[in-house]
Amino acid sequence: MVNIIVVFPKLEDAKNIRNLLARNGYSVIGVCCTGAQVLQITDNLEDGIVICGYRFNDMMYADLRESLASSFQMLLVASMHILESCDRRDIVSLPLPLRIGDLANTLEMMAAGMYRRRRRQKSQPKERSEAEKKVILDAKKLLMERNHMSEEEAHRYMQKCSMDSGNNMVETAKMIFALMKY
Repeated sequence: MVNIIVVFPKLEDAKNIRNLLARNGYSVIGVCCTGAQVLQITDNLEDGIVICGYRFNDMMYADLRESLASSFQMLLVASMHILESCDRRDIVSLPLPLRIGDLANTLEMMAAGMYRRRRRQKSQPKERSEAEKKVILDAKKLLMERNHMSEEEAHRYMQKCSMDSGNNMVETAKMIFALMKY
C-alpha cells in the first residue's frame, strides 16, 4: 500500500481529490492545506506520494520538496502556464484541468517505482557494524583454534549453523561463544 497525502491551499480542493482517489481504489492518509501539516504526517512514515498544488498557505511546492525525505515522491498539479516556469527536477507533474485517467495512471507508475525501490532495499544485505564484524571474526578464530578448522571452514560452519537455526551470523557467533566457554 502506498501512503498518499493530498495538499492544496483550499481544503475543499484537497478533499475533492481525495474523494476522486477513493473512488478509484486509492487510500489517502492525509488531507492538508499547509506544508507544515504534510511534514508532520510524513514524520511518521518511511515513504509515500504527496499530491499537491503549486502554492500552499505557508510555503511553495519547492520548499515542501526540499523538506521532504528523499523517499517521498511529489506529484505537482498545476496549470500548464505554471508548470512551464517550475523547477520540476525530481518532481512528477500533471497539468490542469486534471483528467481522472491521467491521475490514476501517473499514481500507478509512481507506486510501481516505489515498490521496486522497497524490494531493492530489502534485497541488499545490511552493512555490519565494526562490533558485529569483530564478534564474527572472534568466533571464527575460536573455531579455528579449538576445532582445527581453516578460516573458510569456520566461516562455512557458522553460515550453516546460522541458516539451520534461523539466526543471523552475529547471533550465531554469540551462541558459539556461549557454548565454547565451558
